[in-house]
Amino acid sequence: MTNLLKLKSNEDFDYDPNTLLDCLLNKLHLKNDAALSRALKIGPPVISKIRNRHLPVGASMLIRMQEVSDMNIKELRALMGDKRPKFNEK
Repeated sequence: MTNLLKLKSNEDFDYDPNTLLDCLLNKLHLKNDAALSRALKIGPPVISKIRNRHLPVGASMLIRMQEVSDMNIKELRALMGDKRPKFNEK
């Protein structure tokens, strides 16, 4: 089976969900991914799948991360290397 998150262009190569997860661990003063999964109210396998790039960080996950961390969505997207423009940006 091919990787779920196949990258299509060179600008996507900066995508790294681990940076985002590590920053959340640090900001929330958590020791490990199990503690992060409890804070986000998701199962530990979800964090593992995100770290291993088998599951993308979706919109609902970003919203939950924003609620728990008080960081805005733009900051969270930047941390994971998402450089796609917004709809209203030119």
